[in-house]
Amino acid sequence: MTLGPRRIRLGRRADRELRRLDPPMQRRVVAALDRLAADDPSLDVIKLTEQDMWRVRVGDWRILFDRDDAAHEIRVGRIVPRGRAYDR
Repeated sequence: MTLGPRRIRLGRRADRELRRLDPPMQRRVVAALDRLAADDPSLDVIKLTEQDMWRVRVGDWRILFDRDDAAHEIRVGRIVPRGRAYDR
């Protein structure tokens, strides 16, 4: 069931991490966020085990987020390289 377009909210940390990316990777991440907001089924979205978080893979980078279906919102917490994405 598709819920339609969602609003993307970047946390402070995710906003800072996005601004620090090189321009080509920034464009890829923003494009992935746009597709995520539109509920694109072709995205590589996986729910993380033992956490109430989801992740989207963009090359070697991961976008970590949680979803609020009631508010029709996606809250992005981190945008990090794969190696650091799953640190506790």
